Amino acid sequence: MVIDDSDLLRGLDRRFLGLVSPTCPRIQAGGHPCQGVYTAPRGQRPRTAFIATHYNVDFSEHYIAPYLASRGYGFLGWNSRYRGAEDQFLLEHAIVDIGVGLRWLREEAGVETIVILGNSGGGSLMGAYQAEAIAPTLCGLLRGRGQEALNALPKADLYISLNAHQGRPEVLTDWMDASVVDERDPVATDESLNPFNPDNGPPYSEAFITRYRAAQRARNQRITDWAKSELERLNAAGIPDRLFPLFRCWADLRMMDGSIDPSERKTPMCYAGHPADANKRPSIGRANTLRTWLSMWSLETSKCQGAEQLAKFDLPCLVVQGLADTGVFPSDAKKIFENIGSTDKELQFIAGAHYFEDSREEREAMTGLLCDWVAKKG
Repeated sequence: MVIDDSDLLRGLDRRFLGLVSPTCPRIQAGGHPCQGVYTAPRGQRPRTAFIATHYNVDFSEHYIAPYLASRGYGFLGWNSRYRGAEDQFLLEHAIVDIGVGLRWLREEAGVETIVILGNSGGGSLMGAYQAEAIAPTLCGLLRGRGQEALNALPKADLYISLNAHQGRPEVLTDWMDASVVDERDPVATDESLNPFNPDNGPPYSEAFITRYRAAQRARNQRITDWAKSELERLNAAGIPDRLFPLFRCWADLRMMDGSIDPSERKTPMCYAGHPADANKRPSIGRANTLRTWLSMWSLETSKCQGAEQLAKFDLPCLVVQGLADTGVFPSDAKKIFENIGSTDKELQFIAGAHYFEDSREEREAMTGLLCDWVAKKG
């Protein structure tokens, strides 16, 4: 369903931004590594503005922009150099790029209060940004201007988690098909772990769920072990990296069995339709370099996990979860809330799907909740 919210845009200004990054210049064809759209009430310079970025999804025209701007706020839908380039992602450079957006809000747009909006997969990315601004840990991965940029990241003032996954390694592992027995073969299957084998469920037994979850984590670790050894082998030969595919990652048991982590969502269902069909097609993490796997997806090595980053938080935080979301579940929101180190935090469950795409009324209600909280805290 596509919601018609064009009427909201009539009283708004929208400005395209293209900026260089301390670790990436403008390319010869003319494109800037950092791009986005700043939406604000026409002729106004809001003192409070939101910023949202994703690992690879283009957030420049984020659906929430006109809803927030029509209520008097600025919104910067911001993209790092990795928009559409998930296979090349490195966290340290993405954080530097996000810092470019926050600095623009402070120095050029005149914003006094910045609200980080961690939406969907961007929740853990924006969480990692704020954590790095509080206590830098990645500086050893960069030199020169990049290292200087990581040491001087502007902090946000408020943080909102909106239908956010716990972290990049967590969501991929939760969605992994645990019955995969050969990463090179999309077909090879351990039928005793196949979530689409009716002999296994749904409904799934507690014993099956426990075994399945353990097998998902083991699959993540097998890929990590291979990525580390393969990177070492290639580097010894003077080859910096390589690409590899990833198959069958639409198989979270919660997508098929609504009794696990119950909510108002439809089952069987995932963001790409029926999980049994979607699992045969590409999903998140469908292509990676070895370094990208270790930086973004690995449970062992990635800094894109929520708990470690959120524990550093010392700012007011709001966690909002739509109860009809088919890919983020109530337990995810609860864990995010529990992991936030701030004492000033709030958790709200409301009606709506992942992008509140089923109802304009649900989008308006969600926006009202966010704006009321920001007005109270800002």
